[in-house]
Amino acid sequence: MSTTGIRQVKPKAEGWQQRKDAEGRPLLQFAAPRRVTKPPQHLADLTPEERVAKAKELGLPGFRAKQLAKHYFEHFTRDPERMTDLPKDGREELVASMLPNLLTEVRRLQTDGGDTIKFLWKLHDGALVESVLMRYPGRITLCVSSQAGCGMNCPFCATGQNGLTRNMSAAEIVDQVVRANEVIANGELGGKRDGDNSAERVSNIVFMGMGEPLANYKRVMQAVRTMIDKQQGLGMSARGITVSTVGLAPAIRKLTDEDIPVTFALSLHAPDDELRDEMIPVNSRWKVDEVLDAARAYFDKTGRRVSIEYALIKDMNDHPWRADLLAEKLNARGRGWVHVNPIPLNPTPGSVWDASPIAAQREFVRRLNDAGIPTTIRDTRGKEIDGACGQLVVTEEDERASADVA
Repeated sequence: MSTTGIRQVKPKAEGWQQRKDAEGRPLLQFAAPRRVTKPPQHLADLTPEERVAKAKELGLPGFRAKQLAKHYFEHFTRDPERMTDLPKDGREELVASMLPNLLTEVRRLQTDGGDTIKFLWKLHDGALVESVLMRYPGRITLCVSSQAGCGMNCPFCATGQNGLTRNMSAAEIVDQVVRANEVIANGELGGKRDGDNSAERVSNIVFMGMGEPLANYKRVMQAVRTMIDKQQGLGMSARGITVSTVGLAPAIRKLTDEDIPVTFALSLHAPDDELRDEMIPVNSRWKVDEVLDAARAYFDKTGRRVSIEYALIKDMNDHPWRADLLAEKLNARGRGWVHVNPIPLNPTPGSVWDASPIAAQREFVRRLNDAGIPTTIRDTRGKEIDGACGQLVVTEEDERASADVA
């Protein structure tokens, strides 16, 4: 398609130096740097069978592990004093051994009338991560982090500015949900609307916080299994869990074979390799067509409609011809298998880019809908507290605040 005369702003890192390799290409970090200390092992890192074995190692009957899991996953507590069904003798030692503290709250920010809370958590080694809790009519969604930082180096995303610090453990991921449930149970999230009969706990998870979830595959999947475990986990629906990726095609294929019907989201942001190579550096490894083929295969295996995430950035990727090309590529792989979520860019402070104008957003959506692609502009939350998509980043202010937290 001809783009003659069309204004085209090329991606460049905003306010920071994008890491490059010796040949000048954006540097990708798939492996986390080696750490001196690992997070303490936690009940949520273990399978139910491993929990029983751990309890026996501590000289206790195996069923004590199941009781402990009930307190943690159903009552959202780590307080030995509230676990009165456990023998007082040795109770504190059991809790300290199997429920060590993983997340220390540094601070929280609220917006949207109290319906959105952004948490800054300090991990055992001082690494910092964020998660965002949001109440919507009929559901409560938590956006969780899967890595401290991110190694995908996308120039328009704040999270990638600091690179990858480390992978999070399965329990560190799960603990974000448990801690959010504790906050909800304490009445600290904005109140329900009249007629809302939904449960007062997190009902939906989106792996759209810090990190590339599929680059921490093993721990993310262990966390998902714990989230959906009806007996000794959080008992959530797999359909309420969204796992996103910028396009790690081999890991998408691996996820397809898990037989766990989570919602799968592909952060595409451009339908053409020329632009996507610059916006999403991992596209240099796995091109648009390959990741769309992998996404279609996910639908074929699971029957779960795939979500295409598309940040609309003024004069960069919001051109009508790109909407047409996106529709063409999606329809070439069949109908009814995909839904597109355009997201007006959430700029970070000092951003060199803006969200697409309303008229451009509407035209982009119209062209996709007219081509038979269901398309809905994403309702983003937390922009005022830098808690929206692409805004999560550890700042110098965060570092200073965490230094005062033990």
